[in-house]
Amino acid sequence: MSGRTPAPRIEGDLVRRGDRAYDAARADAVWNGLTPERFPDVIVRAASERDVPEALAYARSEGLRVSIRSGGHNWSGSSLRDGSLLLDLSRLRQCDVDPASATATVGPATTGGDLVAALTPHRLAFPVGHCPSVAVGGYLLSGGLGWNSGAWGPACADVREIEAVTADGQAIGCGETEHPDLFWAARGAGPGFFAVVTRFRLALHPHPGAVVTTGLTFPLADIARVAAWAEATAAELPAHVETALVLTASGEATPHTPAGPRVTVGMTAFATTREEAYAALAPAEACPLADSAVSRQPATPTSFADLHAGAGSAWPPEHRYAADTLWSPESYETQLSRIADAVARAPSAKSLVLAPVRPVSEVPALLRNMAFFPLGASYLVCYAIWDDPAGDAVNQRWLRDTMTAVDPSGLGGHYIAETDLEADASRARRAYAPADWDRLQELKAAWDPDNLFQSYLAP
Repeated sequence: MSGRTPAPRIEGDLVRRGDRAYDAARADAVWNGLTPERFPDVIVRAASERDVPEALAYARSEGLRVSIRSGGHNWSGSSLRDGSLLLDLSRLRQCDVDPASATATVGPATTGGDLVAALTPHRLAFPVGHCPSVAVGGYLLSGGLGWNSGAWGPACADVREIEAVTADGQAIGCGETEHPDLFWAARGAGPGFFAVVTRFRLALHPHPGAVVTTGLTFPLADIARVAAWAEATAAELPAHVETALVLTASGEATPHTPAGPRVTVGMTAFATTREEAYAALAPAEACPLADSAVSRQPATPTSFADLHAGAGSAWPPEHRYAADTLWSPESYETQLSRIADAVARAPSAKSLVLAPVRPVSEVPALLRNMAFFPLGASYLVCYAIWDDPAGDAVNQRWLRDTMTAVDPSGLGGHYIAETDLEADASRARRAYAPADWDRLQELKAAWDPDNLFQSYLAP
């Protein structure tokens, strides 16, 4: 440390730019191995909720704006801002489960893996993010497209109350009847939210009696007919069957097919019984395209923990990532056919496109009173994944060129949690319905009149 006096009454760490601990604290604030070249003036790693109002008061006294990090999983590194105070909440990881009321109270740094471990012994569940290391803070604030969202809705639909610290340092509770406008914004505003959430109270679901998964993998050249079959089939499946297509830049050779790009259709049933799960997955077993499949995974019982392990292998730590999203009115056949050639030419064999069919329930009751809203008939996320810093420029350029090609009009929608916010100035605005965007701006002005909190990252 430089010998300067820390902010008074902060129990955690206060690290200023220039301190010996600064570089490590800045790198730790981003899960992505690609750390943006943005430099907060101060990083406060809160030891408890008590540090939050103290950190905000310190920021106001120093004339610094505030950004917030829960788990650092935002691909754009949105919490790293030049000349700001970064409030790091990664130690706020409490997770208290009340089986009697089927609720849990969690800190913003609680991860999906933490929740699965805490809930499974009580036979309870929650639509956690697909990657186990995703913390609930940014995930819930952005809406939350997680496991079984087709039946359970976005994860934020199960947020019953939040505790937050506002720009003036006041700790308040929010819910359907208490500060309902701030509660509405907390369910979808994402990295532009204008308060610090220190706790979430979550409603939980009965754990599915059976979780069963299956999949078929095809040469990427078959993308048009595979996507058409998957989209049509998913439309007829029960809501508790999650269907996703994954386009990859490489795949191993088989006795009948050379190595090359692949598309996998995966289906996972979250059912009451194993018999119900197998019955729900019968259309995959009877796929009329199966003869051209490169490989096939038979229907296999699994668990949330195993699903997390599989996702963790697709998005490994200590790699470099860039990602962008697209909601489109066009079909999966159209969009995935449009993007397939770019996937086949990806500079990194680890890059992929994830296209969940019906990624979230559109039942109106599950989308009520929230800033989040699905903005298209089809949805995809494109991930550039590489591990060599020398590949930064070519992989980032590939992502942006690919997303321009798949959305030539530039009018598609985006999902605020994973979109490339620096791609153009409209990215954040296009993550919301126009009326919802306007309401967010009005609420930001009302709750944060001095603009203490950083808004959405932009070019």
